[in-house]
Amino acid sequence: MSGSAAFDAVEPSLRPGVQALGFQALRWLGRAEALRRQLAKRTPPPAADALLCTALALGWDAARSPYEPFTLVDQAVEAAKRNPETRAQASFINACLRRFLRERDELVAATEREPVAQWNHPRWWIERLRRDHPRDWQRVLSADNTHAPMTLRVNVRKVDVDTYLQRLQLAGMRGFPVGGSGIQLERARPVQQLPGFSDGECSVQDAAAQIAAPLLMDGLRAGDRPLRVLDACAAPGGKTAHLLEIAAPGTIEVTALEVDAARSRRIDETLARLGLAAKVVVADASRPAEWWDGTPFDAILLDAPCTASGIVRRHPDVRWLRRESDVEQLALQQAMLLEALWPLVRPGGRLLYCTCSVFREEGAHQIEAFFARNTDGRLLPSPGHLLPRIGENARGVPDNPLGDHDGFFYALLEKLQR
Repeated sequence: MSGSAAFDAVEPSLRPGVQALGFQALRWLGRAEALRRQLAKRTPPPAADALLCTALALGWDAARSPYEPFTLVDQAVEAAKRNPETRAQASFINACLRRFLRERDELVAATEREPVAQWNHPRWWIERLRRDHPRDWQRVLSADNTHAPMTLRVNVRKVDVDTYLQRLQLAGMRGFPVGGSGIQLERARPVQQLPGFSDGECSVQDAAAQIAAPLLMDGLRAGDRPLRVLDACAAPGGKTAHLLEIAAPGTIEVTALEVDAARSRRIDETLARLGLAAKVVVADASRPAEWWDGTPFDAILLDAPCTASGIVRRHPDVRWLRRESDVEQLALQQAMLLEALWPLVRPGGRLLYCTCSVFREEGAHQIEAFFARNTDGRLLPSPGHLLPRIGENARGVPDNPLGDHDGFFYALLEKLQR
């Protein structure tokens, strides 16, 4: 089960606290498992192992721990006693955690030699990043273990960025502009507190994700008919909405495609809140014969399924759920989608391929392979791999207009006219 599904199952009043603790445990799970191996000769049963590692992840670094050390031990042992699956291991968990408190410095030092403990990512993930980004791999891994910012996309059909910044300030919230229509908040807030959120004046979307719609549409102009635009993997609808927000009313017709019927309903909800309209179709983008009407598209946005290796800050469970073989399998799916959708682009039209991945097999290598197979296109100026950026110069300034952002890949392809 994914972390998102697990947290969604928690009672709403408890969910924020449970998610905060869960995220912290997942961010330091590599260190916690290494410490557990120092403390126990044998791996305990799964439920007890999970509880012990959670406590170690929350408490291994006193500066980051949400609880005082002995409170953490006491509550972990009480939790073990209350759960039938862990009751028999309560004394074992107590002994391990108390030994950890006595020998913390020595035990932590002993785990420093293990890459998985140091970087809190699977070994294969670390090695792939080292190969793909030899100058930046450590920065990416460090960024993955930080808290992601809350970034808004202002709906410019309803309000401009400066006006919305003023509304935030009046509501006691502070932020700064990033990208074209984004605002990064200094502190995350529940969306219900955001001015005008229910009226569709803003959405939550990472600054790097906000590149997609303007990059695809810049320079395309409607003639005697609206531009036909396809968002091929559209749920939950953020990029579909952005395409409509930046276009003059009546100048584009957007088809939002989603293979999952349940997820497609989120597109409808997103568009309804923002006061926008698109044709939402439940279908497999890789099988155009089942849904395409035969009229070429002027622009296609392919936000392809991927490992999500660029958004680990927001989904810290991803690194532990993925397997190395997933990269190749997803790359095959991405290639299949590119081959299926490219014939649907009119000559002179565009396809924007993007993934929220930092792995080159899902980005640069994918596009190199595409052009090896297809000679009727060219690569327009594109960002390529955008690696997560945090810390210094995270504020939206000329050398870093996107502020603090996630990892993405973008390649804008144009079909040649012959």
